[in-house]
Amino acid sequence: MNKKTIRFNVCMALMTTFAFSQTQIEKPKQLDEVVVSDTKFEQNKEKSGKVITKITQADLQKKVGFTVAQVLSSVAGVEINGNQSAAGKNLGIYVRGGRTNQVLVLIDGIPISDASGISLEYDLRLLAVEQIESIEILKGASSTLYGTGAAAGVINIILKKGVSKPIQALATLSVGSNNTTDNMKFNGQDVSQGLAVSGSQKKFNYLASANRSEISGMSQIAVVSPNQNFENDRFSRQNYVAKLGFNATKNVILDFFGNYDKIQNDYDFAFDNTGFNDTSLNKSSLEQFRFGFSPKVNYKNGNFVLNSSFNKIIRKYDDFNSFSNALEFSEYESRNVNLDGINKYKFNKNFSLITGINFQFHDMATQTPYDNLTKEATKFNLLDPYFTGVYSSDFGLNLNFGGRMNSHSQYGNAFVYNINPSFNLKSDANSIKFLSSYSTAFITPSLYQLYSQYGNDKLTPEKNATIETGFEGVFLNKKLSISAVGFYREQQNSIGFYFNPITFAGNYVNIEGVNKAKGVETEISYSFSKKVELRANYTFTQVDDAINRLVPKHKINAAIHFEASSRVMISTNFQYLDKRNDAFFDGNTFEAATTSLAAYRLVDFILRYQVIKNRMNIFANATNIFNENYIENIGYSTRGRNFKVGLSINL
Repeated sequence: MNKKTIRFNVCMALMTTFAFSQTQIEKPKQLDEVVVSDTKFEQNKEKSGKVITKITQADLQKKVGFTVAQVLSSVAGVEINGNQSAAGKNLGIYVRGGRTNQVLVLIDGIPISDASGISLEYDLRLLAVEQIESIEILKGASSTLYGTGAAAGVINIILKKGVSKPIQALATLSVGSNNTTDNMKFNGQDVSQGLAVSGSQKKFNYLASANRSEISGMSQIAVVSPNQNFENDRFSRQNYVAKLGFNATKNVILDFFGNYDKIQNDYDFAFDNTGFNDTSLNKSSLEQFRFGFSPKVNYKNGNFVLNSSFNKIIRKYDDFNSFSNALEFSEYESRNVNLDGINKYKFNKNFSLITGINFQFHDMATQTPYDNLTKEATKFNLLDPYFTGVYSSDFGLNLNFGGRMNSHSQYGNAFVYNINPSFNLKSDANSIKFLSSYSTAFITPSLYQLYSQYGNDKLTPEKNATIETGFEGVFLNKKLSISAVGFYREQQNSIGFYFNPITFAGNYVNIEGVNKAKGVETEISYSFSKKVELRANYTFTQVDDAINRLVPKHKINAAIHFEASSRVMISTNFQYLDKRNDAFFDGNTFEAATTSLAAYRLVDFILRYQVIKNRMNIFANATNIFNENYIENIGYSTRGRNFKVGLSINL
């Protein structure tokens, strides 16, 4: 990015208006925190038998300047692989050792995915953290409520909505570096800016938001010898979100939403860790069109919600084939329709019953040098009725239980269920919740795994079951919170990829036998005073070799938040990742090979200063302060020491 562009971005930001919310040091998480992911309706966290982590707006402000992937990677049991690589690098989502196809992403409670993706995954790079209000991570099998894909966890990303004022204008600007450990340039390679207008007028509330990011300065391919000099790979993202709410009556609320997101980036393949694929000809784009309607009706003793959405994603690739010395074009188009009617009826103060029926439709079309697929030939749908009962006694016992009949157009029916008892003990100064759960899950193969050039229409769905037990507690007059949870998961018919080195052909297959994953997650938060807070978590994860890729056995996150004054916030973050296994293609043997990646440690620093109360904030952060050289994926670059500064203004 040249100097004229930087000056233009700065001027545009200063002529617009924006603000970060003023935040204070948060007290440790309390069991009466309100969450929605466990029942699809608001309820106190203490009544849930599941492990739920909520990242609030205040938490996001303590990591200002970080990406969605980097924020999620600080949560116990969650690893977003690629979050420390070049901005255009594909991301892998791992929760409790479960791979991307076992983790379901929601936006405002509605499932979202790329139906043409290998694992029906959703690309977190599409999201601008500035447009997010909060994030909930529901760990463990949750197919009873959310259907296929919710086997290891659910990530519910809640976007901002209109404020209570008649009108409020919001804008941000940040400029930073984007370096590897060997590259120390600080000329604004990472520039982001955003503008939002929101408010409420009588029965209406509205929000319109736009964000743009431009990042360069790094090659996706890692340099492995001094004479290599790879080109920088550009990443560009645009995000546009619109929301409109209408209170038709006291008990009827109509919510409409729409968003358009686009990514354009250069990319390279780390073939055999040689980097010979580095070329300026490789380019890709990803466009997302999404809109929906969610009416809500409140009636005596109950609530009804209809979540509806349509999502279309188009991915395009210009790919230079070094074997044929030709530029090849590929396009993947997918559509997804989701209709989810949910009713909650409260029989009395102790028992509520949630019932619903969920319809999902997926199709895709492809145009590649290897094959062309039509939407008519590559589609499936699901129609799933489900129920969840929520019982809360007067003496501390809570019980969540439910079942779901997955009705798949290709695979027939599969029943999943869950039972989650918990028990609360309270006193004036302390509270503790003991929890346990047993949940089953169902994961259908993706359209890509079934019908692409690597597809196998004989694949069978993956099934798994998870058991967990532990406790969450708040002690010492809410100064200390601590939790510890252990889990054990068994999965059958896991889907893997088989490559034949003789024929150079490969396809997706079911892995025989039962594969297991187990682990422990612990979290602690302590407020030394109103100004100083410590937060830390430790995750132990062990998975069978057949499904073990890029999952650290040990992982530690820690942060100290210091409110130096009413206007100054200082945070220091530490992260440790244990060694991991990674796979790559060996050009000497023409076979897939496995290597072990060394452990690494990262230290980050964040400073926020409120220049004008409730009007203007500035921030600065430094990531990987000690410029540690490490590998996140074999053959790919990682970020070294980097700096970022930002400004926000509110009118």
